[in-house]
Amino acid sequence: MKVTQLKVVFLAAAVAAATSAVAGPIGYGAATTGGGSKSPVNVATLAEAQAKINAYTDNSGLVLRYTGKFDYNTITDVCAQWQKPAQTLEIKNKSNITLIGASDSSANFGIHIAGNAHNVIVQNMMIGLLQGGEAADSISIEGMSSGQPSNIWIDHNTIFASLTSCPGAGDASFDGGIDMKKGAHHITVSYNHVYNYQKVALNGYSDSDTANANARTTYHNNRFEHVKSRLPLQRFGMTHIFNNYFNDVQTSGINVRMDGISLIEANYFENVKNPVTSRDSSRIGYWELRDNYVGSGITWDSPSGAVNATSWGSTQSYGPTGYSYTPLAGANVKAKAIATAGARTNLAQ
Repeated sequence: MKVTQLKVVFLAAAVAAATSAVAGPIGYGAATTGGGSKSPVNVATLAEAQAKINAYTDNSGLVLRYTGKFDYNTITDVCAQWQKPAQTLEIKNKSNITLIGASDSSANFGIHIAGNAHNVIVQNMMIGLLQGGEAADSISIEGMSSGQPSNIWIDHNTIFASLTSCPGAGDASFDGGIDMKKGAHHITVSYNHVYNYQKVALNGYSDSDTANANARTTYHNNRFEHVKSRLPLQRFGMTHIFNNYFNDVQTSGINVRMDGISLIEANYFENVKNPVTSRDSSRIGYWELRDNYVGSGITWDSPSGAVNATSWGSTQSYGPTGYSYTPLAGANVKAKAIATAGARTNLAQ
């Protein structure tokens, strides 16, 4: 056996040894327990899931197991999707909820966690090719006048759309993948696989979203491939981004703006345009870079006012995260992400 083959075998064995069922969130969303040990209630459709949530009024704990199956092959024209009405599961002003997809489930609706909603888990969902354009995010977490969501865990989901340019839709034929805004805070986004998305992850909806200064978000062990931008697009607040795999990013990667700060640690970048940047807002953001693996295919552009991490140097110290974690070496992140990120991986770590 060749040396290169041995390396692959040993790396695969190391990743396999590290893959075990996930016990709980790491990071800013670590306090999230969702519906806890409540017995799961099976729901097979958006309507059934919404009815169960609407009927749940005491916040004592609710676990929904989504068993529905959507055949994405029935969508013969992806450009027809954005003109159809959005379909969204609303978890609004409700707390202590887990939504977990069955091992072979698939969905064609988004999930909106909003207002005074706390302690919510979304796990093992496959969500793809949503209808509704700008009105439809795959997963959206949003503060409202009734409150700001907190303690949210978005884990082991597969989210996909299409990069097809649809006439009349602009860049909104499919909107956000995993978006949060208006003060949503203490969130962990882990082990998700997002692909074929134009706008992956918004964190702060505009330069005037000052409530996002309270945002605390951890992104770890996610797999982002064949996407355009927003990995995340961060305005204000603090993000810790570690052990993620970024590949085939066509416009920009991590874009930190409006005085936000990010700890970008032990990630794997390859074939990425503008992997770490600050651009397109009235004020720049800042980052601390630690131990990232930078592979081939890294390119940059420099529009007016942009600041790029071309030398892979830090611009500001992040300070302590306030939680315990053990990052994998950046060079090993790609293999682990491919083995563990997304739905249908048995929640492997």
